[in-house]
Parts: sequence; structure tokens; C-alpha cells
Amino acid sequence: MVTTGLQLWLVRHGATDWSDAGWLNGWTDVPLNESGRAQARRLAATLDSTEFTRVWSSDLRRATETAKLAVGRSTPDRRLRELDFGRLEGLTWEQCPPDAQRALRDFDGFHAPDGESVAELSRRVRDFVAALTPGEHLVFTHGGVIRVLLRDAGSDARVMPGDVVRISVQQPVRPEPPRDRR
Repeated sequence: MVTTGLQLWLVRHGATDWSDAGWLNGWTDVPLNESGRAQARRLAATLDSTEFTRVWSSDLRRATETAKLAVGRSTPDRRLRELDFGRLEGLTWEQCPPDAQRALRDFDGFHAPDGESVAELSRRVRDFVAALTPGEHLVFTHGGVIRVLLRDAGSDARVMPGDVVRISVQQPVRPEPPRDRR
């Protein structure tokens, strides 16, 4: 199978009051705090030297604001949202039931009560990546999305707010349909 290369620069949005407090934050649309805005502005120096094919972000404010402060623009895409934590949204780690803590640590089998499963998150993130063209893509997103992509690339690491990681993704090349030779 022929594959083509795709480089993803994955940026976790800057800090928010919720992330600083240790609250689980999925789809609640909270803004960056002053620390998060400073992190986003510092990213500009790291990202300035690369010519990106496209710049993407989650449609949630903390990601779009990070993108705007770091590079001035992004195309929001709902598929890049964090996991929907359902009833766990806004809880601290300590407030989560022990079975939810274990499942979150294991990650793959986790399903938030009245929320989303990691399998559902993975499907939408992989759908986004499958639609990308080869090149260097800058993606402003969330910790869960980054974890899915890192695990797909054979790694697993916690990326802190305002940090960036780069991965290579191999995509199958879709064969062109046969041409009419008349």
C-alpha cells in the first residue's frame, strides 16, 4: 500500500481557570485566563518559522483564542473538540468516582456518564485527519484529542496547556479512478 506523509503540529490550548483548578473540561466553552493568553503569545516564536499548509482549531473558545494569539488565524472544526465529559464535567479528579478514574487512566474503554466515549472521540478525530491533504498542519485542540493522536502514532504522553508536539501520520493514497481512454 502506498502512503503519503502528513505532519501534525498539535497545540494544546492555553490555560483556563478550569484547567488551573483541575476541573474536567470537555464541551463547556470557557475562555483562556491571563496565563493561557501569555502561553499562546509565547507559541508565536515557536511556530513562526514554519509555513503551514493549513491552521485548524477546535471550535471551542479556548482553542480558537490560543490560535488567534499564536498565529492570528484558524479554521474551526467541531471534530477537534475535547471529549464530552457529561456528568463528570466540572468535577476535579478527586471528585470522580474511582471506576471513572481507572477508566480515564486506561483511556480506550472510557465512556463518560451522559457524555461521550473515547471510541466516539477517536472516530471523529480520525475522520478529521483522514480528510487532510499531505503537508504541515497546525492544530489547536485539547488534551484528549492529542492523546488519541499520540496513541495512534505509538506514543502516549500528557501534553500540558500551551505545549506543542509534532507527529507524522501515514495516510493511504487513494488510487485515482481509471481515465476514459477514448
